[in-house]
Amino acid sequence: MYTFQYRVASIDGDYANLERIDEQEDGYKLVARALLPPEIKEGTKLLYEMLQYTILE
Repeated sequence: MYTFQYRVASIDGDYANLERIDEQEDGYKLVARALLPPEIKEGTKLLYEMLQYTILE
């Protein structure tokens, strides 16, 4: 299964722009905040695994 690491670059209303941090990738990934943990803020690091986002400690 694939796993990816992201950083919350910005939050814009009901969406968040995620920047990939485990590999170089151009641009941001726009994700609905409903799919993300509710306690995220700009700079939060996330792990995407098994179709879920969790906060990296």
